[in-house]
Amino acid sequence: MDDSLLSDLKLSLRLDPDEEDDMILNRNLIAAESYVKGAIGNDDGLMEGFYELDSVKQSYEIAVIALASSYYTFRSSGMTGRINTVDMTGNSIIAQLRGKYLKEKERREADGSEHQS
Repeated sequence: MDDSLLSDLKLSLRLDPDEEDDMILNRNLIAAESYVKGAIGNDDGLMEGFYELDSVKQSYEIAVIALASSYYTFRSSGMTGRINTVDMTGNSIIAQLRGKYLKEKERREADGSEHQS
């Protein structure tokens, strides 16, 4: 887990750096990373290093932090009534990254290259 992501998550949640249990926040980050990568595509094999590309890294991290923040803020599982949630930030970034992922995959397949940093 990248310590800078944890620091950025605490900042986005406006938590004191020493205030909250890092274990809970790290679990939220791991779950968010897994969700985002599952929605876009894996970073192994042909696509190794995709999430580290300059054109991808910042957007990927914002999507992960936004989702992890949501997991932390809305951690209650009991609800009454109907709630429709829309994660505009995460969904729009994921949609953009899907396009970049497919374009990069096509480029790599055409070049026969493993990855580009």
